[in-house]
Amino acid sequence: MDLSDMTAAAPADLQSLPGPAPYEGEYRIGVGDKINVRVFQVPDLSFDNLVIDTSGNIQLPLIGAVRGADRTAGEMAIDIAERLSQQYLRNPQVTVTVTEAASQKITVDGAVTKPGVYEMRGSTSLLQAVAMAEGPSRVADLKKVAVFRTIDGRRAVALFDLEAIRQGRAPDPQVLGDDVIVVDTSRLNSALREIVGAVPALAVFRFF
Repeated sequence: MDLSDMTAAAPADLQSLPGPAPYEGEYRIGVGDKINVRVFQVPDLSFDNLVIDTSGNIQLPLIGAVRGADRTAGEMAIDIAERLSQQYLRNPQVTVTVTEAASQKITVDGAVTKPGVYEMRGSTSLLQAVAMAEGPSRVADLKKVAVFRTIDGRRAVALFDLEAIRQGRAPDPQVLGDDVIVVDTSRLNSALREIVGAVPALAVFRFF
């Protein structure tokens, strides 16, 4: 993804949009992922290597289609348990485990050794994503690392302090498929730099 292709809005527009989108720390299941579903002491309702289909669902006996895409494993397990408890089981204990994540791509740009598009599988943290690009360059400003993300069809950005993350003073956030990571925001074009300059470094996504 070319960063220059992003639609640039004035900082005032960024501030006027609805409230910030929080960082989601758990892996969100995607199309093509494989999962295991376990219903405690009910082997007939326990399955291995179910694949999330192109509509984002899996099919289970008794309850039919269950949404998996864009959910965490915990959210999916709660949904299955609630639906089973409505008619079939009393207080079912359900666990969902992602056994294989489909390949997803992220872009790592800016002051890194090898900028480019990289494939990730499963949960990948910001530090791990930067490591895919062989780490930041020697001149990188690690206090301002931008992550651009599409949330509900709109572009959003959050700022992270990679130096604090490296030192264990801040949590290492998860990156998601199609994220664009820019190490050292001074490498952005002027319009995007203006947008990022209006975002507090709170590890919180804001729309622009």
